[in-house]
Amino acid sequence: MNKKTDLASLRLSYSQNELLEKNVLSNPFKQFALWFEEALDAQVLEPNAMHVSTISDGKPHGRIVLLKGFDENGFVFFTNYESNKGKEIEKNIFASLTFFWGDLERQVRIEGKIDKVSVQESDEYFHSRPRGSQIGAWVSNQSKVIENRQVLEERLLNLEKEFEQTEVIPRPAHWGGYRVIPDKIEFWQGRPNRLHDRILYTKNVNDWKIERLSP
Repeated sequence: MNKKTDLASLRLSYSQNELLEKNVLSNPFKQFALWFEEALDAQVLEPNAMHVSTISDGKPHGRIVLLKGFDENGFVFFTNYESNKGKEIEKNIFASLTFFWGDLERQVRIEGKIDKVSVQESDEYFHSRPRGSQIGAWVSNQSKVIENRQVLEERLLNLEKEFEQTEVIPRPAHWGGYRVIPDKIEFWQGRPNRLHDRILYTKNVNDWKIERLSP
């Protein structure tokens, strides 16, 4: 087999860092903020890119979206409510997020319930976006089958003309934010010999339980 296609031989030895119970913060949101800042400092490509998994008819569906905010209330992203993911969320209120920062040999997995953010939050973020992105939210009927690229281009031209004299473009009712409210957050740090560090935070009534998982 050509070396370029010999998948069995592709491997890295992770040895940059360690993740020990004595060093992690008691609050997983603060631990995430620390790691996120370190990803920014390391100039990881799009450190806010995350894999969002939803369920439909018992089957998992995943895609990459961008994290747009987080605090102790949860992790926020924005999308089309009428997209496939939006429809799946309507039927199943549980979702998971996965961040992978390969340059730092780190991964974060987040599981919990998902709900829409407030109308005010969606409006504020929508109007903070570039004007082209705002119009783009009107252009795309996300996840719907279209004949070709020209359909989008023509709709974009028509909407640019329609909004030409509009100073503040209204947010489409079908577009807004979701917040994943976690009950579990796992931090993964690559280690030599595939004996990786895995620290799991599980939500209790008033605090978080911290446990080490076997790699």
